[in-house]
Amino acid sequence: MSLSTESGYPSLADRLTPVEAGAYVVAASFLGNAAVFALGDGAVLFLDEGGELRVPAHEGAVMSAVCDGRTLVTGGDDGKVLLFAAGDTPEPVGDAPGWIDAVALGPDGAVAWSAGKRVFARDGKGDLRSFEAPSSVRGLAFAPKGYQLAVARYGGVSLWFPRVAGPAKELAWKGSHLDVTFAPDGRFVVTTMQENALHGWRVADGAHMRMSGYPGKVRSMDWTSDGKWLATAGADAAILWPFQAKDGPMGKAPKELGIRPAKVSRVASHPRAGVVALAYEDGCILIVRISDGAEILARKPGPGGAVTALGWDRTGARLAFGTEDGAAGTIALPDE
Repeated sequence: MSLSTESGYPSLADRLTPVEAGAYVVAASFLGNAAVFALGDGAVLFLDEGGELRVPAHEGAVMSAVCDGRTLVTGGDDGKVLLFAAGDTPEPVGDAPGWIDAVALGPDGAVAWSAGKRVFARDGKGDLRSFEAPSSVRGLAFAPKGYQLAVARYGGVSLWFPRVAGPAKELAWKGSHLDVTFAPDGRFVVTTMQENALHGWRVADGAHMRMSGYPGKVRSMDWTSDGKWLATAGADAAILWPFQAKDGPMGKAPKELGIRPAKVSRVASHPRAGVVALAYEDGCILIVRISDGAEILARKPGPGGAVTALGWDRTGARLAFGTEDGAAGTIALPDE
């Protein structure tokens, strides 16, 4: 993939295939060859060469969704958790009283979901375990290796091993913790917070790292393919925190990419190259190279409001997006 800039402002706008999702887009990704959009009206929309297929999945809204290219999991306000495995027919994998706050996909077919304080984890063999967190759960993430789950809630993160009897390991920090992620090498856990900040811990010893200074809440974060940077939204540029050193970003300045007169609403790191897709509250999407900040316009600011969902396919050849007002589509990158 070439991202070299030529005279003027390079653009992929003519490689955009639009689709009218018709509802708030909770997640946008790819399942097999099909682009897939989980929607606020409870449906899941598939788009491929054969056209569009809209699957009524939940009675009510999709509250949370996650996709890894092979599997899509959705949680609804009907209390159901559904799994799409490279196809358009969902398999029920679990439920909970009330709506589903968070879902996560893990190694070897593991799935987790939460409702209120209760967390459920099902491994690839179907063994189901549950755990009650100290407070309502807002985010879930599996560790990259082993069967371990990070549970974000008020007051910090619980590290839970579903197969191990005994209490979870607690990583404490005051405040409301929302989304959570493990570093690709498993050395760090990072959360977004209700305040305009991130908080991180080094897993080995619980050492803290605070990443603040954002003008708005951080609604999106994603690790680069090499694990060296954590790209985040929440400012008028993407803020990339360096995690190459043993102390993570402490004492180091972040990198800023894609400065524009609109806040970044979503970030998605390319699965292979040193490139990050940035989506903004005015609907614009840029693809930016980390090494030198070179930018390509993927979508002009336009209808649909803020971009709420952004995701690459497994090879990094296509990018899917969706907005708060139901505009969606895919963007094809040029061949290498």
